[in-house]
Parts: sequence; structure tokens; C-alpha cells
Amino acid sequence: MKKFLLSAVCLIPLFSFAQLLDLPSGKNKRASVSEDVGITHVTITYNRPRVKGRDGKIWGTLIPVGFYDQGFGTSKASPWRAGANENTTIEFSTDVTIEGQPLPAGKYGFFIAYGPDESTIIFSKNSTSWGSFYYTPDEDVLRVKVKPQPLDQKVEWLKYEFMDQTDTTAVVGLQWEKLMIPFKIGVDYNKTQITSLRNQLRSGLNGTWEAWNQAADWCVRHHTNLEEGLLWADSATSDNFGGGGRSFAALSTKSELLEDLGRIDEAKATMQKALPYGSMIDVHTYGRQLLAAGKKKEALEVFTMNYNKYPGQYMTLVGMARGNSANGDYKTALKYALQAEPIVDPANKTSVETMIDKLKNGQDIN
Repeated sequence: MKKFLLSAVCLIPLFSFAQLLDLPSGKNKRASVSEDVGITHVTITYNRPRVKGRDGKIWGTLIPVGFYDQGFGTSKASPWRAGANENTTIEFSTDVTIEGQPLPAGKYGFFIAYGPDESTIIFSKNSTSWGSFYYTPDEDVLRVKVKPQPLDQKVEWLKYEFMDQTDTTAVVGLQWEKLMIPFKIGVDYNKTQITSLRNQLRSGLNGTWEAWNQAADWCVRHHTNLEEGLLWADSATSDNFGGGGRSFAALSTKSELLEDLGRIDEAKATMQKALPYGSMIDVHTYGRQLLAAGKKKEALEVFTMNYNKYPGQYMTLVGMARGNSANGDYKTALKYALQAEPIVDPANKTSVETMIDKLKNGQDIN
């Protein structure tokens, strides 16, 4: 009896010890993978089982087809936990779509009901249970059907990989043995970015004109949210936030928004206000933009203003050459190109020589 009691007492701390320590389970590797899709942060946390010599016995054998009774827990029709040990979880920082179906931001338990021709991927509001032993369809937030794809190369340790990424989409593939189960994540990049900008402008960043200008400039570059973008540009150029009203960057952003909104006269007036605050490079770049837009006369006026402010500089001489050439005055353009040649840096020497040759032959250099 004493021997029995001693054994029982010894077993108690050993059992507690095993439960309290954070130890690997079943020699499966813990892993996580994260990527940004647009500005949406996606994180998958899972455990990686290995094939371990079970080639040809993973899909349909170790991982049964469809829903099945695992003989433990409350669920009698469980999907696969899409990994090993704890729940596989997937978390999205913003609303997304999965294979075109909407899914709100949040953290989800991720399950798969495998089928050789068609598998069902499941996003469950229950992200904390162990595996799928307590799975219930009542907690499903989204189910989507996808097609498994064969792999040419064997994947020994199960993994998730982000593929085929764009600014607004990514394909996530679960890969194991010689099979991949892929699903496509989509985001509304403009919507999520604008929401983020609004939130940031409500924070401590809103005390600087640069923050308001960056938000307005994003709207210009993406040709979206123009009305609100103009309000942000108004804030950037107001007297409330320092020097934005005397900034070429802020005023030129506002001008572009006004032009995109069809308020052409206001856009021109705002740009005229911006130009005196621009650096030589700012003004030259704007002149090149006008040329690209086919506004040849306006471009020459801008290049001339820049030259008068910074005479004898390589950049302003080339600007005068480009502006006059665009307007068909090759003789005057050649004069300025020849003045630029002796002071050109080695990296641009060939470019200027090409300009000179073209102008001598009566060809536009733009």
C-alpha cells in the first residue's frame, strides 16, 4: 500500500509539469507567415506536420475526405484543422474578400473539408479551440469551395505560401506532400487606404501640414476621393498648420486636385501661387509634366521662369531647349543646348549631344 501511494504521489507533479511547460507537441513545427495585401495585414499561425514517409497516404487517408468523426470532442462531423495540434488561425487587419466573398476583419479558426476535386475552406469565429474536435458549423462565418492543385515537387513539411501578389490580391496556398489547396484574398485597396488616412488624420499627425498634404497627394495619384482630398489639401495650405501655404508641394497638390475636379481656372491660379516657392528641380519637373500633357506653350512659360531665376544652370538650359523645341523653334532650342554642353555632367553628356544632333537636323528633342 505504501509503495502504491508513493507512486501515485509521484505521478501528480509529473502530470502537472507536462501541462504547464510550453513544449513542442508531436514534433510538429510551430510557424506563422504574414504578408501585406495592399495595406491589409494577413497573418496565418499554424503547426507544420511532415510527410515522414507517408507518401501517397496523406490526402484521403491521413486527411479524410469531407467531414468526419474524430472520436474525440463534441464534433461528430469535423473538417481538418488545416495543420496540426492547435487551431490554424488566420487574421485580417481589414475587411477582405475570399474568392470574391466578403469576410470582415478579424481572427478566425481556419479549417478545410478536403475533397480531391473540390475542397471547402472554412473561416470560423472560434479561433481558440484545440484543433477541430469541438467544431460546430454554427460558428462558421464563411465557407468557400476551391479546387486542389497537384504539385510537381514534394513538400515535406506543410506550409502556407503567399503567391501571385498584386496591390489588391494575393493567392494563399496550403502546400503539403504533392498537393496545394489555394484560395484568393482580395482587398479594396482604395477604401482601406482612405479609411486609414482618415484615422491617421484624427491622431496626433493632424498638427502638421505635411500629413494633410500626403493624404491629399495620395488621392491625386490614385484619382479617387477627390472631394475629400481637396478638403485635406485646403487644410495643408491653410494658416492653421504652419508653412503649407508657402509650400510648392502642398499648393501643387491642391492645383492637381482642382484640375481633376474640372475647376481649371482655380487650378491654374493655385499653380501660379505655387511656382515661386518651387526649387529649380520642382519647377523643371513641372515643366516636363506640362510637355507630357501636350501643354507646350505653358511648358515654355514655366521653363522660362525657371531660367530667369536660375540662369546658366545645366537644368534650366536644357529646360529652355526642350520648351523651345516643343514649340517648333529649333534654332533657339539649339542655342540653349549648345550652352548646356560644356557644363553637362558625364552621365548626361550623351543625352545632350543627341539633343544637339537632332536640333541641327530640325527634329524635336522631346
